[in-house]
Amino acid sequence: MMRGKKIVLGVSGGIAAYKACALTSKLVQQGADVKVIMTEGATEFVQPLTFQALSRNPVYTDAFDEKNPEKIAHIDLADWADIVILAPATAHLLARLANGLADDMLTTILLATTAPVYIAPAMNVHMYDHPAVKDNLITLEKYGYRFIEPGDGYLACGYVGKGRLEEPENIIKVIDDSESKGQPLKGKNVLISAGPTKEAVDAVRFFTNHSSGKMGYALAEVAKQLGASVTLVSGPVQMDPINGVELIQVKTAQEMYEAILERFDDQDMVIKAAAVADYRPKNPSQQKLKKKSESLVIELERTKDILKTIGEKKENQYLVGFAAETDDVLYYGRQKLDKKNLDAIVINDIGNLNVGFQSDDNEVQVITKTGQEKSVTIRSKHEIAQQLFDIFIEDMMGEAK
Repeated sequence: MMRGKKIVLGVSGGIAAYKACALTSKLVQQGADVKVIMTEGATEFVQPLTFQALSRNPVYTDAFDEKNPEKIAHIDLADWADIVILAPATAHLLARLANGLADDMLTTILLATTAPVYIAPAMNVHMYDHPAVKDNLITLEKYGYRFIEPGDGYLACGYVGKGRLEEPENIIKVIDDSESKGQPLKGKNVLISAGPTKEAVDAVRFFTNHSSGKMGYALAEVAKQLGASVTLVSGPVQMDPINGVELIQVKTAQEMYEAILERFDDQDMVIKAAAVADYRPKNPSQQKLKKKSESLVIELERTKDILKTIGEKKENQYLVGFAAETDDVLYYGRQKLDKKNLDAIVINDIGNLNVGFQSDDNEVQVITKTGQEKSVTIRSKHEIAQQLFDIFIEDMMGEAK
């Protein structure tokens, strides 16, 4: 996959910069044309001459060093690249990029390029776990950047843990795998539901659940990256809209039902990841209910079963449901798969308090109508979304045959 590719390699100022030398060499050996951009900090660890010798190209370190007066260097390089790789990406570089700063050659290119950008972070284990770094990683994921997770092991600072730059061979493999997939959903319409619903009790109170919408939003981001035209029907969540994804905001189960049914016929794939209320107050009060000394009884009524309805209605759509279970998860998952006429079901074991609702991580089990049963172990919800789409697309292709 690397032969003939034009690759911009961004190297920032961490001890792991020495591994970028090996990465440059291996990319060149595989037939790639590599141009290296170094931050000022990176030059403290490795001399630019090293990368020049390995890449057989000039090395860029200064945004104001215009080597060709006929071209603006950072725009020319941004347009030239087929792929951009950041290895190592320090916490400082991630923060600058997440905030849209363009104060050196590397960051100006990153803002100007339309090529896919792969980020390989490297830093101390506690730095990698810091809330600010985590927030920056989430922001960059929303922008469409792709991550190559750091490895666990002995770090230069003496700690042992997650934060070590992934080995050059594995960086290339991750990019190879990602690029070889291309955009298998290009030309497809994908509808995804996310988040909770809110059902009014009175003018102040409502019934809801713990869903954060993070899993549904991650699925929407990945579907967009895979080339799909994505519609996201979202309940009330604290999540930012995703660039390039049509967002339909709803509040109640009835509103979500109507939004999904209205758009269902035009979809190729529907993933119902939202946690929709099964019941709602039958007679919500328009005024605030006053506190009483005795107990309060609220009569509930069933909401419309969205998944069952579209399962009965579906023709050629690939339909995926989510199930949150606390016991006998596979048993209840298989039942839901059959009863709702689904093509696949993703089962969350919400008995595990470390993942699922509100968490940035998850682990799931997937069952398909064709008989596949797969477990996806604990990892970020964005990584879970990528693996789920691998399963769904493979399953869809198998059904098409």
